[in-house]
Amino acid sequence: MKVAILGYDVEGRSSYDYYTGRGDEVTILDQDLAKIVPAGAASVLGDTYLDDLDRFDLIVRTAGLAPHLLFEKNPSLVKSKVTTQVNAFFEASPMKNIIGVTGTKGKGTTSTLITKMLEAAGKDVQLAGNIGVPALDLIPKLTADSWAVLELSSFQLIDLKYSPSIAVCLMVAPEHLNWHTDMAEYVTGKQQLFVWQTFDDIAIYYNDNEYSTTIASAGNGAKVPYFAPPGAVVDGGCISINGQIICHTKELKLLGQHNWQNACAAVTAAWQITHSVSALRSVLTSFSGLPHRLELVRELDGVAYYDDSFGTTPETAIVAVQSFTQPKVIILGGSDKGASYDELSRAVKAGNVRKVLLIGDQAARIQTALEAAHFTDFVAGGTTMDEIVAIARSTAQSGDVVLLSTGCASFDMFANYKKRGEQFKQSVADL
Repeated sequence: MKVAILGYDVEGRSSYDYYTGRGDEVTILDQDLAKIVPAGAASVLGDTYLDDLDRFDLIVRTAGLAPHLLFEKNPSLVKSKVTTQVNAFFEASPMKNIIGVTGTKGKGTTSTLITKMLEAAGKDVQLAGNIGVPALDLIPKLTADSWAVLELSSFQLIDLKYSPSIAVCLMVAPEHLNWHTDMAEYVTGKQQLFVWQTFDDIAIYYNDNEYSTTIASAGNGAKVPYFAPPGAVVDGGCISINGQIICHTKELKLLGQHNWQNACAAVTAAWQITHSVSALRSVLTSFSGLPHRLELVRELDGVAYYDDSFGTTPETAIVAVQSFTQPKVIILGGSDKGASYDELSRAVKAGNVRKVLLIGDQAARIQTALEAAHFTDFVAGGTTMDEIVAIARSTAQSGDVVLLSTGCASFDMFANYKKRGEQFKQSVADL
């Protein structure tokens, strides 16, 4: 087949290896003129990379490229020609034991918890998807008895043509509205994880979130809520399921009550496969989280510095504020994702925040929202991470928490949330 790999980053490189390995005639298409491609590989780089896609038999869309852009540029393009790395994984997988996890936040944490729980129960399990491992990279590692856990974003789901045997939808709130045409498309995209489920499959959802409930109802899978029976619940200070106590919430290594939700989601999913209380408990009482998610960097002069750079929405910044009772110096701002800062500003006002450091393109909008919430303890946070951290240090007092939880994307000042978090950690380490 004549295959086009649209976008040559982590997923694109994996797709290139997969399709060339099949013997297909592969062409790399990428907007970046400076993109380095394999020696001898056919490629189209630069502004014309989306021209004349009809000449290909199959077009493998990278997750970050909105599908509508392909069809606007190529009106005659046949939709069935467009696929994705995740679709290809479902087609090539040697087994049906696939767990898909989506939601606005918590996907990486929940997917990792599920994977570790199944490993602790003796299962052969692999983790991939939005967490950074391309799904097709798993194919050589899988057998008929394996399990695959996929963390999936709306970018990966919007044109998904398959559903996993177990699908999980976490808390959903408005996000990526600069990529999606509107909130309805964002919800519809996530529904694709469930819409192809049969009556033999399982749909797990967050019972207290209307969007999550709507998304999980899109298919025929058996509906299992969490944070409500028969899924895992928090009751009497304990996480339990089916009358079995897994652990006390005080034993969780993950910070914040929002992680009670993630823990319950993971327990509910793992419980469909194993009833090993000891396996589930061992993970919940030992796993302390992924990088850039409320990650303690260091303590200095009685001040604790936390990296929550992964939190790129107002909702995640609210969760971060509510995760600490101590006085807080919080760094807010960055690039726009189309969100409102009104609720975040009210949470700051009520959240024992000593000072807000405003950074990036959204600083003025956040300041306006803070003032409307009658919060005025804010300052300009600086234009480099060293400046930001120095101002935070000069503002904080012993017993405080300094919190990088910006409520915004990073692209105005940093390449991505990881780079932002890494620079924060380095600047804090250099103090």
